[in-house]
Amino acid sequence: MGEHGLEGRSEDALLWTRRRGFLHAAAAWTAMGGWAAAHAQQRSNVVELRGDALLNGQALRQEQTIQSGDRVETGPGGHLIFVVGNSAWHLRENTSIRVERGETLNVVSVLRIVTGAVVSVWGKGSSRQIVTPTLTAGIRGTGLYTEVRPDENLRTYFCNCYGTVDLSAGRDATTSRAEYHQSFWAEPAPRDGRLLTPARAINHTDEELEYLAALVGQRTAWEVTGRRGAKEGTGYTDPTVPHPLLQQPPRR
Repeated sequence: MGEHGLEGRSEDALLWTRRRGFLHAAAAWTAMGGWAAAHAQQRSNVVELRGDALLNGQALRQEQTIQSGDRVETGPGGHLIFVVGNSAWHLRENTSIRVERGETLNVVSVLRIVTGAVVSVWGKGSSRQIVTPTLTAGIRGTGLYTEVRPDENLRTYFCNCYGTVDLSAGRDATTSRAEYHQSFWAEPAPRDGRLLTPARAINHTDEELEYLAALVGQRTAWEVTGRRGAKEGTGYTDPTVPHPLLQQPPRR
């Protein structure tokens, strides 16, 4: 797999970008005009569905449309890739989310992740958040990986893969500015006086972000600059710069 470490997930779950079915689906989505054409023609915004998924408690079909206000869940062994507006999401297996409504049906204000894991690319916009049981992330246009762990009291792993994100967990807050994967844990209880702690880069790949970005006509930061960093979760292409939380004293 070669991209970041694995922790509690199989390598196969990260290799969906190499599957023939997804490559065909992504090519068809792009050739047919992407989100704008799908919306205008009232076609589905589901790029790929494997295994079982639920939309508002009912079995999701490939031809259906997911819009803001919906609840979406994937089952064991399932995964789901879909696009709303200028943003794209990949839900791994056993994931439950709510897509909360913004100004219109096609604007997402909050992606609420109850449990599971989501890779996401967000185009530029305002007043949007990812919310988990232990973390709130204000999004300005970025690529992200978020994982909520039910077996660890809903501890959240969060990676700002590129871009700027405002993070808060309880009384802890920071602004994450990343060139290449800046990772955090949002803890259910303080560790060494912190609810936000540094993390290494785990359980997602550069390739996943690149494919999601391409679905909405974007490129990742490292595709634009041609520079990648160390896969340590610090967020910088310069390996000598430490994680930003290591530059801040814990709050008392």
